[in-house]
Amino acid sequence: MKDTFITKASDWDSPERISMTKKFVDELLMHVSPLSTWKALEIGAGTGLIGLQIEPFVSKVVFEDTSESMLNVLKQKLNDDIKAEILHGEVFEYKKRDIDLIFSSMAFHHITNIEKTLQHLAMITKTGAWVVVGDLETEDGSFHGFEPVPHLGFDTSILSEQFRQNGFDVKSVNIYNTISKGIDSIIMNYEQFILIAQRK
Repeated sequence: MKDTFITKASDWDSPERISMTKKFVDELLMHVSPLSTWKALEIGAGTGLIGLQIEPFVSKVVFEDTSESMLNVLKQKLNDDIKAEILHGEVFEYKKRDIDLIFSSMAFHHITNIEKTLQHLAMITKTGAWVVVGDLETEDGSFHGFEPVPHLGFDTSILSEQFRQNGFDVKSVNIYNTISKGIDSIIMNYEQFILIAQRK
């Protein structure tokens, strides 16, 4: 499995990314009230910018990522953190059916097979568990400099229907942030949505 973040991991925690992740966490906590008994799982945990903000509210967080270099940065932050579990690999490698909360920010557009992923999430979550996904609205490919990625953002109506077809009740979808990037001297704006779903 190629680690595409190997040259980016050490500088990943920029002020802009820290600010962006805080907005996601604030939005998540407006819709979901985690319990101290919950076990949570983050898809695409990276260096832990989001998961470490959620960790104080729950009993355990599984930090999943396919990038070993990103997880190595996370490990340096964890020390002997007994509430953290590292999963290097795809989310499909997690087989236990004990998750109360799944969250993911800016990782879903890197997932090739959304249907298969949602089927797996339905399998590993408890009835009533929450899934919170933040990602880009449909964009023209410029966000990643026209490099190939599985999804150029998402049409949230289609994504919502995919959730419903795989056993989730979509509670809300809304735009919560706008990312501005300079592309060839032009400022491009990319809207981020957050989708809140609950396992039936």
